[in-house]
Amino acid sequence: MDIDAIHKALANPVRRQILAWLREPEVFFADQQHPLSLGVCAGLIDRRCGLSQSTVSAHLATLQKAGLIVSYRVGQWNYFKRDEATIQAFLDHMNTGL
Repeated sequence: MDIDAIHKALANPVRRQILAWLREPEVFFADQQHPLSLGVCAGLIDRRCGLSQSTVSAHLATLQKAGLIVSYRVGQWNYFKRDEATIQAFLDHMNTGL
């Protein structure tokens, strides 16, 4: 776990918002056609953010590099979901490490 990469990822409010949306995908992405168990399609995240595709892609890459999300490719589509194990390990570290 790269604590510095996680802090960097969490320093941006858009990335924190994406993580919050991915915590409850059934609430924020209920219109997705594929099962939410795959994760959330990048296009739906783009639409919800209201930012350019390239900007959202950069945010998702930062979250993925930090280990906070994982991606799955299905055909031409990328799906993203939270990596709950990494998030919990980070929270545990913050609770005991400081």
